[in-house]
Amino acid sequence: MLRLIDIAAADVHALLARHALALVVVADDAAIPGSYWGEPEAGLIAHTVYARSDTPVHSLLHEAAHLIAAPLERRSAIHTDASDSQAEEDAACYLQIVLADALPGVGRECLMRDMDAWGYTFRLGSARAWFEHDAEDARAWLLARDLLPLDA
Repeated sequence: MLRLIDIAAADVHALLARHALALVVVADDAAIPGSYWGEPEAGLIAHTVYARSDTPVHSLLHEAAHLIAAPLERRSAIHTDASDSQAEEDAACYLQIVLADALPGVGRECLMRDMDAWGYTFRLGSARAWFEHDAEDARAWLLARDLLPLDA
């Protein structure tokens, strides 16, 4: 499973900054603020994603996707649990896959394998099958909010 330590943190900082978000990397022995699942999973509070060097990249991107999907006026109130609906949860899953392509050394193929290994569950049995054949509603949700380029 690809972890933050395996990629350039500067690339993650730049990606999040494009969406008016920040990344805070906490010490390896520290608790991760705002982590829904607990360490080493990423956390989120307001406009910030928290991670450690052992945080899985899929987790970091999932939490970032939740913040990107949240309306700006709602972001400041988010702490630990960002999802307000199943539609938004699905959109976050879709967006994290798209965001993976913006990180050198990650990409959607690697991210989807890690999602499957972590235990994401989809009707069609895998993240890839869901993304390619069953995620039209998530893609439409993101497009309706101008959160995806048309070719994503």
